[in-house]
Amino acid sequence: MLIILENVLDKDEVASFRDRLAAADWQDGAGTAGTRSISVKQNLQLGRSDGLAQELGNSILRKLGNHPEFVSASLAEKIWPPVFNLYQNGGHYGTHSDAALMRLPEADLTIRSDISATLFLSEADSYDGGELIIEEQFGAQAIKLAAGDMVLYPSSSLHQVAPVTRGQRICAISWIQSAVADTSARALLYDLDQSIRALTPERAKDDPEINRLIHVYHNLLRRWAKP
Repeated sequence: MLIILENVLDKDEVASFRDRLAAADWQDGAGTAGTRSISVKQNLQLGRSDGLAQELGNSILRKLGNHPEFVSASLAEKIWPPVFNLYQNGGHYGTHSDAALMRLPEADLTIRSDISATLFLSEADSYDGGELIIEEQFGAQAIKLAAGDMVLYPSSSLHQVAPVTRGQRICAISWIQSAVADTSARALLYDLDQSIRALTPERAKDDPEINRLIHVYHNLLRRWAKP
């Protein structure tokens, strides 16, 4: 299930992020690649201990915590602090899968990666290439979003970042452990929640059909959620 969240950051916020990241201490991204991924990864990243990365990452997390569609789509329990990356001069990340378990030693925390998230920070027309290509059941999808938009997709998917042949592609990426690990169950809950949200404004506050749908939603969530 691919879900696009528009305007996670507004235009002013995106511009501020880019201004500050222009002078960031970018490091070779190979340092965070796995043993197999290192041969296909060519990009720059900010380290987890970088002060700017932590500040901007916390701003993104606050935005996500108040974003109803993100909450509905992810049912997030734990979120990996956003990682900022930069692709330029042919930089790319070949086909790979994300690690199932990710250890954050400084927080004494292990995260199971159920959902991967990419927040685009560069304007789409400012660079060539750089598509996020995600392999799905019915074929590969190439994702290149407007600055400030985010895509959520299953961490179990094979995916890649196409070479950037002009300009710079800057994004923030993260991984989410969901209360509902099963992708298909989470998709059904998301669809049901979106339908409830769409129908509710047209109905009375005590509408019994809406109440019944909410009842079904929470009982399904109770059945599928893992404590």
